[in-house]
Amino acid sequence: MNREEIRNITSKKKYDIDDLKAIFAYLRSENGCPWDRVQTHESIRGNLIEETYEVVEALDKKDSHLLREELGDLLLQVLFHSAMEEEEGRFSFNDVVSDIAAKLVNRHPHVFGDVSADDPEGALDAWEKAKVVEKKDRKTVKDKMAAVPPQLPSLMRAKKVYSKAIKGGYDIDNHLSAAKSALLKLSCACGEATDKAEYESLISDALTGISALSAVMDIDSEELLSRKTAEFIEKYPEN
Repeated sequence: MNREEIRNITSKKKYDIDDLKAIFAYLRSENGCPWDRVQTHESIRGNLIEETYEVVEALDKKDSHLLREELGDLLLQVLFHSAMEEEEGRFSFNDVVSDIAAKLVNRHPHVFGDVSADDPEGALDAWEKAKVVEKKDRKTVKDKMAAVPPQLPSLMRAKKVYSKAIKGGYDIDNHLSAAKSALLKLSCACGEATDKAEYESLISDALTGISALSAVMDIDSEELLSRKTAEFIEKYPEN
């Protein structure tokens, strides 16, 4: 794309997705931005994480104006990574769009097919069954647990791992008993000269049990802790 073509696009008062792709492609070109041009998947990996959390922040604040802005920043990250893959001839942003559209159709047989689902639980069941067929999923429970990304926040990952274990028939009673025992010992140990290693062991058992219980009850422990931390900050006295 030459300067005149890009000038015609950038002079618009309102842009669409094709304009966005063209603008970004120009930024990555030899005539574009020196910074954008040299970025790699690795160099902007942290940006993707940061932008995702900023979207979550906007959701928590129920701030539509901020949410609109942050969703745009997150979309830029998707476009950025897709553009780098397209430059290497592997896939494009359009491929990403096509794939997710196809997934939505395939995973909703109760909407686009002949499967019945009268409530959210039935819809989720239909989604999961379609996913198994789509992926020809013959993985073991252990494989499925190992596939939960280790990059997730620890409490979130633990809940997902335990959820998969429970679906596979795992009995978590031992974890819950260990957590109860650990919490009791912690309440007794607080303030005493207990060895740090023992504290670590007790806290580990307590967190494990809490994560397992979160999976059983379908409670988002990550969100709960975040909320309680925010409450602590809010209630903390001014210095």
